[in-house]
Amino acid sequence: MPTGIHLRDARQQLFDAAERVLLRDGPNGLTSRAVTDEAGCAKGVLHRHFTDFDAFLTELVLDRAAQLDRQAHTLREAAGTGTVADNLTSALTTLFEPVPVAIIPLITFRDELRARLRQAKPGGGIAILAQVTTAISAYLTDERDMGRIAADADIDSITLSLVGGGHLLFADRDPDPPTTATVNKLVTTVLTGVLPQQPRRA
Repeated sequence: MPTGIHLRDARQQLFDAAERVLLRDGPNGLTSRAVTDEAGCAKGVLHRHFTDFDAFLTELVLDRAAQLDRQAHTLREAAGTGTVADNLTSALTTLFEPVPVAIIPLITFRDELRARLRQAKPGGGIAILAQVTTAISAYLTDERDMGRIAADADIDSITLSLVGGGHLLFADRDPDPPTTATVNKLVTTVLTGVLPQQPRRA
């Protein structure tokens, strides 16, 4: 039987293939056979690198979560620059890109995957959403410390509203993802009352 093509970086190519299948066919269509077919390799290639399919999915989610951690660092570096609303609009658009959004239902769909993720990152909540929540909360805290958000702002509630609202906007991607204006409207609505008032012009 054919063994498929040789993969120079098998793990990454399998991850890339899994993301394509997930975006195209959803969680129900993501099987080990679908992944290896998409990657153009034999099914045994996946099992040479991972003990089973749930181990593969766990590593896939953790890899994507690590990417979000790096994006979160970029958001925190933006604190004190530009406007708070624009920074959050850009961050939500980046953090809720199609692949992270597609991974969230995958996690809720597979009990074993959730269990393994809890073992890998105890207390981390649902991976992906946990990363987005941490990123937004840390950024808002930095902006509050800089005086660009009201000192009495409820960071936890604002974060919950932004993450929950952002997820709903991006999860409903039919036919297209939300526009920048739509995301910005969500952000500005949530931030109502916590941004310092600008002096009126005479």
